[in-house]
Amino acid sequence: MSAQKVAILGTVGVPGNYGGFETLADNLVRFHEATGRATELTVYCSAKAFDAQPDHYHRAALVYVGFDANGVQSIPYDIVGLVDAVRRGHDRILLLGVSGALILPLLRLLTKARIITNVDGIEWKRQKWRGLAKHYLRFAEWLAVRASDVVIADNQAIADYLKQSYGCDAEVIPYGGDHAVEAEADPAAAAHLPESYALGLCRIEPENNIGMILEAFDGLDMPLVFVGNWDKGEYGRALKAKYAGHPTITIHDPIYDPEGLREIRDRATLYLHGHSAGGTNPALVEMMHFGIPIAVHGCAFNRHTTEGQAVYFESAQELRDVVTGLAPEPAAQIGAQMVEIARRRYTWDAIGKAYFALLED
Repeated sequence: MSAQKVAILGTVGVPGNYGGFETLADNLVRFHEATGRATELTVYCSAKAFDAQPDHYHRAALVYVGFDANGVQSIPYDIVGLVDAVRRGHDRILLLGVSGALILPLLRLLTKARIITNVDGIEWKRQKWRGLAKHYLRFAEWLAVRASDVVIADNQAIADYLKQSYGCDAEVIPYGGDHAVEAEADPAAAAHLPESYALGLCRIEPENNIGMILEAFDGLDMPLVFVGNWDKGEYGRALKAKYAGHPTITIHDPIYDPEGLREIRDRATLYLHGHSAGGTNPALVEMMHFGIPIAVHGCAFNRHTTEGQAVYFESAQELRDVVTGLAPEPAAQIGAQMVEIARRRYTWDAIGKAYFALLED
């Protein structure tokens, strides 16, 4: 009997340099190799994202598709990949995101392959999508739920939404974060920063409430270091200009190398997470492994992720009150609770087992 053939689609590809789905795909490839699975694994990658295009990464075969994996090209990127995966005889298809869901009903007629879709973070509700894109993503979400054999949600709040909206019983599988504490720290990455500080680390987008966090720290004695892609859009550029040269707020360019990130995170004594959309956020579960207190936006996604044990805010004043009122002993207790939850729920070993239980079922 030949080995099962599994295809992973919907990411930029591997090695995963940036993004939650890319990190997920990368760690599933590593888990597949580390556990010596007989499954034949293929990962679809964007040819436009990789100058070097090897045919294997660890034990996974790589197939390249000539479209960008993000933006409007994500639709043909996923569709072409899905059709190719069926043509190559894959038994299991793991689709990360819903961009290519338009083709799923047709594929159900053409193949007996088991289609497993991670619907991501209710994308159509995000502030960055408007007009036709917003309507398409909502339609694609509906198609993905209807045409998939298994639907994965990365957060219980998303599973609750899918149940209420579509009557769908989703499998809840979050993300791992323990890779963040495995890298060796690079002291040079934080040599120019204070000895300790509050840390913000994310994509600079309005729904992540960066402006709220910066406003809260304007006037506080506690230093704030905020790392992100400030020059990506007008929102970030305006905030960067407003707080440039601030005596206690450091606007820091993005850091992608694991060693630099480890050093920046190691020095933090408080982590700030303003995301108000998108399910379980990889940056949050990564920081939970560092055992420091975490102040998060009080949306349902974050409360589920932190099991209600963090401190929460929904305005600049609430965050200011949290920071000024957090005494050392409660702060240490919150940090201990965060790392206990992270080690119990957010390791790549646990996530790999959960995914391959579905893929090899």
